[in-house]
Amino acid sequence: MLANFQQVGRDLFISGLISSHGGNLSVIRKDRIFITRSGAMLGRLQEGDVVETGLAVDDGDYALASSELIVHRAIYKHTGAGAVLHAHPPYTVALSFQNNAIQPVDSEAKYLLDSVPVISARETIGSPEVARKIPAVLKECPVAVLRGHGTFAIGDTLEQALQYTTSLELASKIIWLQQLGGKCGN
Repeated sequence: MLANFQQVGRDLFISGLISSHGGNLSVIRKDRIFITRSGAMLGRLQEGDVVETGLAVDDGDYALASSELIVHRAIYKHTGAGAVLHAHPPYTVALSFQNNAIQPVDSEAKYLLDSVPVISARETIGSPEVARKIPAVLKECPVAVLRGHGTFAIGDTLEQALQYTTSLELASKIIWLQQLGGKCGN
């Protein structure tokens, strides 16, 4: 399992979708969540950087888990997800300040994603408000944006959640460049 976390974490970091210590990953197996620990470097995950705790109870290494554990738990409880990926993709975050949804214009992203909702919250990091809002959105769309903070994507696997995250970020970059190009042409 660690090797899978390492691959996805490294891809996120190399792609510029997280900072050195940003983002988090998790998978669920029955009633157990395996989640990156708080402050882990996803691009350099090692033994001890993925911790185990219960879906419904604070046991095992829950005190070491990412501050987003509350959100991951809520997502698992209210969706059929097998994996959750939280990232901070810069173009997507930039567009989140201006939009209530991100509508891909490129063919590849449109193939995977429809309109991606942008959700607002007073407290964006590991809050009960986010844990209430994000799962409902993820029932309809495999990725959602938390305004000014980042994305939460779900999938059967971490790779699938990564696909949704990277597709959205590329779509956001294309939208950004399209808007910039339109302004330069005037």
